[in-house]
Amino acid sequence: MIAMMTLLVRDYDEAITYYTKILGFDLVEDTVLSPSKRWVVVTPDAAEENGVRILLARAANDEQRFVVGNQAGGRVFLFLYTADFNDTYESYKARGVRFLEEPRIERYGKVAIFKDLYGNKWDLIEPNLVAAF
Repeated sequence: MIAMMTLLVRDYDEAITYYTKILGFDLVEDTVLSPSKRWVVVTPDAAEENGVRILLARAANDEQRFVVGNQAGGRVFLFLYTADFNDTYESYKARGVRFLEEPRIERYGKVAIFKDLYGNKWDLIEPNLVAAF
């Protein structure tokens, strides 16, 4: 099981605001490690014991800054499941989330691609529990 993954960001505070206020994630930890480094962890659902955690890591050099917002080379990078697609979709749109397409139905469920604060592409998905991956 993958427990945590790193997402490079420009700034800790703007990333925390976006992921908690706009996407509704939970802030799990924000610990200062040094004057220039923090350990900032968010998750879509803190109540889910085995859910994935995302480490928001501030880009520390030119190489890292270059890939902020394009960590998957333009492909969808992250997949966010929801139990109520329509509610989440409308809520995100109302908070300014930029969707790149209208929702569509696929074999695996209802989906729409959006970009986060930095430009990373995400799939918002209400999975079809009958479909096998």
